[in-house]
Amino acid sequence: MSPIAVSMCVCRGVPFGALLPRARAAGWDLAAVMRETGCGAQCGLCRPYLRRMLATGETMFHELLWEDPR
Repeated sequence: MSPIAVSMCVCRGVPFGALLPRARAAGWDLAAVMRETGCGAQCGLCRPYLRRMLATGETMFHELLWEDPR
């Protein structure tokens, strides 16, 4: 297994495992997650993880993900 383990928004201290059920229950997209929780709205490093979390349900990541610069 990779030594990388990304499981939370560091700026807000919110684990993705706690965020996913809230996001699913409320039908949030990334913009709504950012607006409602502040996650992804500060440094932005967790945005690609939040995007994948919303798409796949993953809450623990073992690779570094980057924002698409487009």
